[in-house]
Amino acid sequence: MHRPPAALPCKLAPDLHRTIRKFTDPTHKMLPPAAPVNERTSDSPKQANAHRAVHWITLLLLLAFGIALRLANLSRKPFWSDECFSVEIAWLDWRNFLHVMWWREANMSLYYVLLSAWLHFGHNEFFIRSLSVLMAVATLPAIYWVARMLYDRRVALITCVLFAFNAYSVRYAQEARSYSLFLLLATLSSGFLIAWVRQPSRRTQIGYILASILAVYAHFYALLLVAAQWVVFRWLGSPGSRTREANRDGYAQLHRAWITIGLAVLPLLVFVAKTGAGPIRWVPRPGLHDVVEFFEHLAGGHNGALAGIYTVACIAAIAPLRKQLLARNQSWETWRCQFLLLWLLFPVLLTVVLSFARPVFLARYMIFCLPGLLILVAAGLLRIRQSWLLGATLTGILLLSLQGVFFVYGHDFDTERDAAGAATDFVLDQAHAGDAIIFYIPATRLPYEYFRSLRAGENTASPNFTAQLGPEILFPHHGAGLDYRDFTGKFSAELLHSVASSHPRLWVMLMNNQPVRGYDPTTAMLKQILPESFPRLQRWQFPRVEVRLYSKQ
Repeated sequence: MHRPPAALPCKLAPDLHRTIRKFTDPTHKMLPPAAPVNERTSDSPKQANAHRAVHWITLLLLLAFGIALRLANLSRKPFWSDECFSVEIAWLDWRNFLHVMWWREANMSLYYVLLSAWLHFGHNEFFIRSLSVLMAVATLPAIYWVARMLYDRRVALITCVLFAFNAYSVRYAQEARSYSLFLLLATLSSGFLIAWVRQPSRRTQIGYILASILAVYAHFYALLLVAAQWVVFRWLGSPGSRTREANRDGYAQLHRAWITIGLAVLPLLVFVAKTGAGPIRWVPRPGLHDVVEFFEHLAGGHNGALAGIYTVACIAAIAPLRKQLLARNQSWETWRCQFLLLWLLFPVLLTVVLSFARPVFLARYMIFCLPGLLILVAAGLLRIRQSWLLGATLTGILLLSLQGVFFVYGHDFDTERDAAGAATDFVLDQAHAGDAIIFYIPATRLPYEYFRSLRAGENTASPNFTAQLGPEILFPHHGAGLDYRDFTGKFSAELLHSVASSHPRLWVMLMNNQPVRGYDPTTAMLKQILPESFPRLQRWQFPRVEVRLYSKQ
């Protein structure tokens, strides 16, 4: 007689029922596994604990190396005009600060706010730059988190090795600008997005929105990262989506997140619409050489050797999936490579294409592409099966990386640092009583004020600052200290004509005005008007700064 099947145990039946529903529900969305599939699973508990301890000790050592490399020689390179600009803005009172943000410098506003608070605890150059070091060091665990979610602990650890010794990160960790903060927040933005893909939740969605908003306020080019993330889901879909309905549901949730981000950064978008490309009109049109050089520097070397190794490693990471790279709704293994490639390449390619109409590509603005590169390289390196060969390759990479780090301690990758400090000291040393000074562009006054404040031992942003160190400032000048109106404008011909009646000598500090196709109108006006009243002219040239002294005899 046929017997009916025995009833399932009461504790097992609900689990089986849920499992059946999971694989029969047509709207179910396949997610990547909760834990990477290539982690060690055959070790005994004792061996697993030993491996885990070694892993975390290695990570802590990498963190220590990262801190040491970024603090070493932190004050070796002189402060230059961009760093002085950061400090002088951070020293402004809130009224002038908000005016400057709205009319002149909304980009990097989050960094200026943080720097303003940081300056309450110290003012020397080492301490000022250490804020960027702090942000760079915080990026290491953030990159570990992202790589760990995409791959496994081994890839995450190698990514941290590459980042800790990466000269491009060291270069901008040692500058009082927003680039380290920008990189940190961009990494967190992608990290929360990947966490949402793995396990959608309200918490990861809020984290993604907040990190993305803060990244945009740290640097406007973070919108390129958000655009790349949009392309990932609009073009490629979610990893392993089984139905079109499931894909649309996930995209709809992200669409609401992007709307929230857009509304939150609307003031910055209005600023960009109002000013156009004015704040970056000095950016040159890039060529193929500039793009290739950017990737060489992003890899952390000052020659092509390290970039060549990284290129081979990236190819090794994506080669097994090359036939699926352009397809939608692929497996987790394919989708993560697609995500990293778009993170690395889309912002660069988009800005290069846009630069045919208006130059907008600048290497250091693309620093947020670094995590995508390093994670891909780490994944490619782990395709080396022989342990000795992997160790030898990593050793070679570290030696080349250290060579790049030692290079950036004394040089800059993608720009020539101006000598505004040396020029200011020269003027202050040579000035006589009754002298006056005019600045070619208002921004040139900012490094002058910074280095003058070091001489005076006072804070030039203070409303009560009355030190008369150096020549009398004629332009830009709207009060005893810096005013928001001192950040914009041009001097007039009438001002130049009136100088001779009250001053025997006139200093002029010029910056970035080297003639390419003849002098610009402002320099031409100086050349035409001043010799009428000041027949004698002396010139001194500093890197990217020219000092002129017009005198009557």
